[in-house]
Amino acid sequence: MAEERQRYSDSDLNEFKELIQAKIIKAERDLMLVRESFINDQNNGTDDTSPTFKAFEEGAETLSKEQNAILAGRQEKFLRELKNALIRIENKTYGICRATGKLIGKDRLRAVPHATLSIEAKNMQR
Repeated sequence: MAEERQRYSDSDLNEFKELIQAKIIKAERDLMLVRESFINDQNNGTDDTSPTFKAFEEGAETLSKEQNAILAGRQEKFLRELKNALIRIENKTYGICRATGKLIGKDRLRAVPHATLSIEAKNMQR
């Protein structure tokens, strides 16, 4: 007879679902702020017409835009991972390490709710 795979109880899954949904709301808000900042950086006001230190200012603006784009990309990836975690909750596969098949510790999932690897598996990757 095949061994049944361990999984978290429905009440545990609901706890994690609420945690993830709260993190999604915050992450979407943060992403919106980064995008708004990026849009505001692209205004065409008159403050960029002064020739004083123009090269330095343009370099700083370019760096700021690049940093915003990097931040937005990271935030989008984080949101995708959180939403994938919600799908795993619906499938009742949430919290199962994809490498070992064992349950990921609750403390780890509370700290990193989109984790798909246990600490043990993560350490084996190094």
